[in-house]
Amino acid sequence: MERYWHTRCLKCSCCQAQLGEIGTTCYSKGGMILCRNDYIRLFGHSGACSACGQSIPASEMVMRAQGNVYHLKCFTCATCRNRLVPGDRFHYVNGTIFCEHDRPGGALLSSHLGPLQSNTLLPDQKVC
Repeated sequence: MERYWHTRCLKCSCCQAQLGEIGTTCYSKGGMILCRNDYIRLFGHSGACSACGQSIPASEMVMRAQGNVYHLKCFTCATCRNRLVPGDRFHYVNGTIFCEHDRPGGALLSSHLGPLQSNTLLPDQKVC
């Protein structure tokens, strides 16, 4: 960020952990200073969308599945390409997202297994 900090003043914008100690890694994105854990929590390992690979701005809402982060517009069913929204049920199979209707092998699952095989989609904001 091209600025100078007192050791005691350099803190993570999310968890307030002091980052001024020697050997402590800190990250800067979207005007925030972040510890490694909060950077990964907010932006994934790369800070990029798992679907399109493009960077995700710090202020943008995202969708998450199995530790992967997605732009809202990129969180779509692999079969029908419909965008999934908060509250939609979906299936995450081998890194691929499917809507409730298009889940692979859906006809083979008995009805009592349906809820156990799905996730409920919740939005995550990149704001602490």
